[in-house]
Amino acid sequence: MIPIKLVGAAGKSAGKPGAAPAPQDGISGAAGAALKYLQPGALSLTALPPLSLYIHFPWCVKKCPYCDFNSHEVRGSFPEEEYLAALRLDLEMALPLIWGRKIHTIFIGGGTPSLMSAAGLDRLMSDVRTLLPLEPDCEITMEANPGTFEMEKFKSYRASGVNRLSIGIQSFNGRHLQALGRIHDDQEARRAVEIAHTHFDNFNLDLMYALPSQTLDEARQDLETALAFAPPHLSLYHLTLEPNTLFAKYPPVLPDDDASADIADMVAERSAQAGYGRYEVSAYAQPGRRARHNLNYWEFGDYIGIGAGAHSKISFPHRVLRQARYKQPKAYMEAVLAGAPVQEERELAREEMGFEFMLNTLRLTGGFAPNLFAERTGLAINAIDKALNAAEAKGLLYRDHQIIRPTQLGQHFLNDLQQMFLED
Repeated sequence: MIPIKLVGAAGKSAGKPGAAPAPQDGISGAAGAALKYLQPGALSLTALPPLSLYIHFPWCVKKCPYCDFNSHEVRGSFPEEEYLAALRLDLEMALPLIWGRKIHTIFIGGGTPSLMSAAGLDRLMSDVRTLLPLEPDCEITMEANPGTFEMEKFKSYRASGVNRLSIGIQSFNGRHLQALGRIHDDQEARRAVEIAHTHFDNFNLDLMYALPSQTLDEARQDLETALAFAPPHLSLYHLTLEPNTLFAKYPPVLPDDDASADIADMVAERSAQAGYGRYEVSAYAQPGRRARHNLNYWEFGDYIGIGAGAHSKISFPHRVLRQARYKQPKAYMEAVLAGAPVQEERELAREEMGFEFMLNTLRLTGGFAPNLFAERTGLAINAIDKALNAAEAKGLLYRDHQIIRPTQLGQHFLNDLQQMFLED
């Protein structure tokens, strides 16, 4: 793995935000960087992948004890106007890297984007449409917390162009919601889904299982409640204790491995019975309702990320670029004004491409067509033959001339399977 080099938006070493070029210099610098990235390089991509836009909203009412995302508790209020202005300027500076490319999907994540005012969301969507060409059927998803649902506000969100919601329910059980530190109760969870049904014909419900002290029957009741609303999409996550979270520091009592496995089996079986196809580790959808934005990630597509801590992956004919913006909202806004919102930037090395591709695509239960590997990495599939043969020999992978996919055993030991493609 090559080391990450800290650089600014113009491709120069990033120092303190105050020492960076002015915003206009940031735009011209990005244009210069784009010309540099169009030069011959180590890869040869036959086509550029679909491009998505990710917008990060970093504030939330309360930091959940299991959350390791870049989110920050609101202390009284948050600078909505200043942040929206920073997002627009950030996007303007990034445009030279993606000239001429249409946006297929947009995802507004957080944090809790539904804290944004209706006018703020309308301004954001107007700025995006002004600066970027969107596909006519562009999927535009917004994350929402049930504790922030207001009928009129969500009606306005829909009018502004958001056409899909992703609702962080986590549980319909009041006791478990308390244990998870959520700001909503079970009645608010149900009310949120009803409001979503009123204004949106496409939405996702996030549910977690193997919660502190959760029984199999309680997990089944959560899932049955969700299924009763007939959501087009379900994201069903096994609770994990992530580093640098409150739960990691003070671990709650969780179901043991056997109990967790029983719950996971029930979730997969009952979802299938209800007509939901499992197409990714934690993603279940009704026919034709897969999350197109997330699919683009898993198929190693491109995405431009704006906002505090947002990440980007941008392909050029001969290289693939990764970026990360400053994480702290205040530092991010200062860096944008200084013309250098990008804190980390690097090109993926040729020897990294196989692992990066497989790390994402192996999450898909149906796998991928072998020619997608060459299309997205610029390498022949035989570049990873050694790992493919080893994974197949262990029964973790199935492949033929049409498909490469994890077996059921490979899905159970996904981390081990992905690790096999990691170069020393």
